[in-house]
Amino acid sequence: MAKTYFTEDHEWLRVEGGIATVGITDYAQEQLGDLVFVELPEIGKKLSKGDTAVVVESVKAASDVYAPVDGEITDANASLSSDPSLVNSAATGDGWLWKMRLANEGQLEGLLDEAGYKAHIG
Repeated sequence: MAKTYFTEDHEWLRVEGGIATVGITDYAQEQLGDLVFVELPEIGKKLSKGDTAVVVESVKAASDVYAPVDGEITDANASLSSDPSLVNSAATGDGWLWKMRLANEGQLEGLLDEAGYKAHIG
């Protein structure tokens, strides 16, 4: 069964079988406003925790989305190239950004659960 984690930088990741699906939270997409462009990562790219993985641009600003853990990109949500608003309408569903193979599952221990994230955004 998949388990969902959150970062203080407003990313979520759903982990199942050593693969994490990553996106931004509803709170983050509300703060950004309507997304007009998503720069997706290259499949096969290795990321370290904290590296910029994706750039999202809204009518307000461009923002970096960071890798929440170390790993390698295995997939990117190509649907966002033609319809970046999926992130606004379904941030934790069809609006996912990328998938990555985890390099160190121990890093998940430093992330927030849903209750911790809700407390963080207050």
